[in-house]
Amino acid sequence: MSALAVARAQVAPLAPVTTQSQLIYFSSTSENTSRFVAKLGCELARIPLHAKDAPLLATRPYVLVVPTYGGTGGEGSVPKQVIRFLNDPQNRQLIRGVIGAGNTNFGDNYCMAADIIAAKCNVPRLYRFELMGTPEDVARVHNGLDTFWTRLSQTQK
Repeated sequence: MSALAVARAQVAPLAPVTTQSQLIYFSSTSENTSRFVAKLGCELARIPLHAKDAPLLATRPYVLVVPTYGGTGGEGSVPKQVIRFLNDPQNRQLIRGVIGAGNTNFGDNYCMAADIIAAKCNVPRLYRFELMGTPEDVARVHNGLDTFWTRLSQTQK
């Protein structure tokens, strides 16, 4: 392979990985959000952690689970990876709700990423939980998602 072909291969954008999951999440290297969603027992898709990884593309309506990063007045609260994901028009069109993860030590910024995304995408913030969530949080989200998708399917008929 020529040097030019190698250079082009290195800069060519990766084809998106598609998902039909109705629950898409982002988790940082702490894995707190990942541990929470794994307890829900449903099909999941993870927004890539690194920009060099292939982007994720939703192919059906979904709920987003997102942690909040510390930020003053909300600035920097939404992870850059989530912003990149939602900048894709198809991903933005298919979001139906958002669930926030956070740390109450952030005070007023607790789960602010979910609030920001809900407002910008005009979808409801469905729930929020702290760090990895409690067993009660897991049960509430699991049951709440069942109810949410049932009601949504009834209103779209």
